[in-house]
Amino acid sequence: MHKLVFCFSSFALLAAVMGAFPPPCDSEIYCTGPILHQVQKAKLFDDDKYFVDMKLKAAPGVVSSAFRNLSNQFPNRTVPPAELQEFLSTYFETPGTEFESWTPPDWPDKPTFLGKVADQELRDWAQKLHNLWKSLGRKIRADVRDHPELYSQIYTPHPVIVPGGRFRELYYWDSYWVIKGLLLSEMRDTAYGMIQNFLYLVNRYGFVPNGGRVYYERRSQPPFLTLMVESYYQATKDEDFLRAALPILEKEYRFWMQNRSVAVKVNGEEHVLSWYSVQVGAPRPESYTDDLELAEGLTDDRIEQLWVDMKSGAESGWDFTSRWYLDGGHNNGTLRETRTSQIIPTDLNALLCRNERTLASFHATLGDGDSAELYNQAAEQRRRAIESVLFDAERGAWFDYNLVMQSKNTEFYPSNLAPVWARCYSRPEMAERAVQYLKGSGALQFPNGVPTSLRESGQQWDYPNAWPPLQHMLIDGLSQLPSEEAKQLAFDLAQRWIKTNWLAYAKYDAMFEKYDVNGDGKPGGGGEYEVQLGFGWSNGVALQLLDQYGARLTSESHRVLSGLLLPLVISAVLTLQ
Repeated sequence: MHKLVFCFSSFALLAAVMGAFPPPCDSEIYCTGPILHQVQKAKLFDDDKYFVDMKLKAAPGVVSSAFRNLSNQFPNRTVPPAELQEFLSTYFETPGTEFESWTPPDWPDKPTFLGKVADQELRDWAQKLHNLWKSLGRKIRADVRDHPELYSQIYTPHPVIVPGGRFRELYYWDSYWVIKGLLLSEMRDTAYGMIQNFLYLVNRYGFVPNGGRVYYERRSQPPFLTLMVESYYQATKDEDFLRAALPILEKEYRFWMQNRSVAVKVNGEEHVLSWYSVQVGAPRPESYTDDLELAEGLTDDRIEQLWVDMKSGAESGWDFTSRWYLDGGHNNGTLRETRTSQIIPTDLNALLCRNERTLASFHATLGDGDSAELYNQAAEQRRRAIESVLFDAERGAWFDYNLVMQSKNTEFYPSNLAPVWARCYSRPEMAERAVQYLKGSGALQFPNGVPTSLRESGQQWDYPNAWPPLQHMLIDGLSQLPSEEAKQLAFDLAQRWIKTNWLAYAKYDAMFEKYDVNGDGKPGGGGEYEVQLGFGWSNGVALQLLDQYGARLTSESHRVLSGLLLPLVISAVLTLQ
């Protein structure tokens, strides 16, 4: 392949590079085409997502025709920024007009779980977190249903709780922790409506898109819908709900098996595992200029692959991280070496293993023993594949598998313990061995949570950031183990996490999407955008930990010298001596 140098004034060149792949979606306004290309290139807004969230004032064909006429007025058909701004003012509205004012009608003033929180300051804070659901509620206007061509918003029939900040719409895996928090807040109707939205999306697309925008239509996120249904069923025991949802959950499961699975041969035996692989070789519309600039100077085949892997990284939820870098087959390099689709992720397969067991339990509950047995067999096959391909007996943990080098990536990530959370392992000693792996990993030395990696790459899913879902999966997994050591470690990590969330709220009067492991109450940073306020999954995780450990958690600002921290302090003192 010849060397391709990006000429940012040439949309035709971009179109040629994208020619071998389907577009990000069918919209010629929001996903591809000259309007998107020129507006995003001109950098009229601080965030590329702003433009693709704007509503059209006229039909797409009318707007496209008007833009062609405007382009023809300029010799090279590159419209100057001032004229682009005027064009947008004429044909677009600012983001947010797709929603109407809505407060969840099932919001109660004093949910029962508050009474479990012994520390008065934490109980007052938990009340404030409960109050936040009202500010994060969104209801899509009927006009989005009646005139979908005017919006990038995907219509869903029920109101939602959004993450917050720039994330104005529903997001897939975020919503699992949101729904868990809503159920604690006794907002079952709101949780039910959110789940019904996801079931609606599976019926429409065959899977749940990354988020509620058309530019997410070609990619999903970690498939947590089955566990959302499980959480609601556990709270309500509503078998009619479960019976209606189950065929749709199976439809989503088939999507992952048919479109996101790959055969891997290890030691002469073939195993089927799942991966993230979004075969769309175009820039992400919501991060358009980032993807264009990242690809500058690469060969055209490498550009296509990079864009595939950036979308695959977005599908993973870890967007972005050195975890997906493959430079010469190893996890080195920079964002340009992102090769998500060449990596078998431990956490995705642990989640699917848990889904398979959950689907088996659903069938058993509804009296279909034959189907339950088929899903139990699928879970057992995946468990064997995970142990054959991903488990490292010497280190005592599970690691992503690099398809290029046909080897494991043994760097630390919290996802290395995902099978403990999923309870997808064959022998109890494997989980207890993983506890020792975690203690020796170096990831427990930070006062405010477990970092997403130990590599400081500048990406937001790396050190020093800690993310709520990863903290909760780690704590939840450890808390289920029989040993007192594991249970104490789970509590210690919960105490750290609650403390950093509480201190940040006291300082900023806000919850953040991620936090810095090194500073009390310090929000995280890095990545493609500023840290966001809100924040749906942060609230849901905090409420769950307050519910689980409320009798013991403390808001004291000094470091709690628990059974985990005290040995670290002693070790430091001995080192100094």
